[in-house]
Amino acid sequence: MQHVSSMMELAPSPSPGGQGVNTDKVLGFFVKNIVPILLAALGVIFIGRAGKGEMSKVMTSSAIAIVGLLFIAGAGAFFFFGEYLVNLIFG
Repeated sequence: MQHVSSMMELAPSPSPGGQGVNTDKVLGFFVKNIVPILLAALGVIFIGRAGKGEMSKVMTSSAIAIVGLLFIAGAGAFFFFGEYLVNLIFG
């Protein structure tokens, strides 16, 4: 038991007011690197289906992808303007 307590004393403790996570850089990384790759993959899938003559499936998938992107954009807008909207509604 003494060994465990001595190890606990040597363990580093988190300092208050540390650096934290830089969410702006994380969000920027996703926007610059991940989103274009996902959109390119969707484009390849849609072109592959259109080449097979499955235009109705391509149109349906495209519409779903566009609605999904709109939801993501709306969530991003709430992420940036959420506090303003809450203050506007609830005063």
